[in-house]
Amino acid sequence: MAFRDLVSGEAVQANQFLIYDHQHAALIDPGGELTYSRLFMAISDYMNVKRLDYVIASHQDPDIVASVNKWLVGTDCKVVVPALWERFIPHFTRPGRLQDRVVPIPDEGINLELGNIRLMALPAHFLHAEGNFQFYDPVSRILFSGDLGANLPPGDLNAPVKKLSEIMPYMEGFHRRYMNSNKVCNLWANMVRQLDIDMIVPQHGRSFLGKKVVNEFINWIDSLECGVDLVTQNNYRLP
Repeated sequence: MAFRDLVSGEAVQANQFLIYDHQHAALIDPGGELTYSRLFMAISDYMNVKRLDYVIASHQDPDIVASVNKWLVGTDCKVVVPALWERFIPHFTRPGRLQDRVVPIPDEGINLELGNIRLMALPAHFLHAEGNFQFYDPVSRILFSGDLGANLPPGDLNAPVKKLSEIMPYMEGFHRRYMNSNKVCNLWANMVRQLDIDMIVPQHGRSFLGKKVVNEFINWIDSLECGVDLVTQNNYRLP
């Protein structure tokens, strides 16, 4: 379940995702103060939020997990974070609040048991954070891709992308600046081609629906020059 319209005003639009199976639930990238109250109420239409199993953070950015302290107070959740960022996340909370409630994701990834689902935490390091993960649900065949695939077009964010060219003007510049290098793009593409993916759902903007556009996107990322590929001495000069 996706929540796409909880942020308004100056902040960047962000999607939040709830995965629910056999009375167990995980919330992926819950966001910050701007989303907490409305997201809590929206989830309560579907479940007893107190019983949330996991709050999952793909990486450490504030639009990902700045509200973690409120989720720790309001629910019984475990907080799942990249091990690389485990010691940074307490800056969003009060002393001692994370004790016995953190599940660190090792660099190679893990499988999270959620009802009858084994939710896969897939390495996506440097896309864009140094320690970064994506999450694949093998039941729905959805890849929750975090910032990879982010797009901010005008119009209805609930309308899925079915052809890559229609979204490229709202996606290309971001990826060339925020993704690290073609090397990691290529490694990622080699990994996800092994999965059966029906939909890619990024943290910002519209989803990519259907194997045709999913494969288009993977192929585009595979060949993308970005980040350090584009840096020259002109980017490192005295002002």
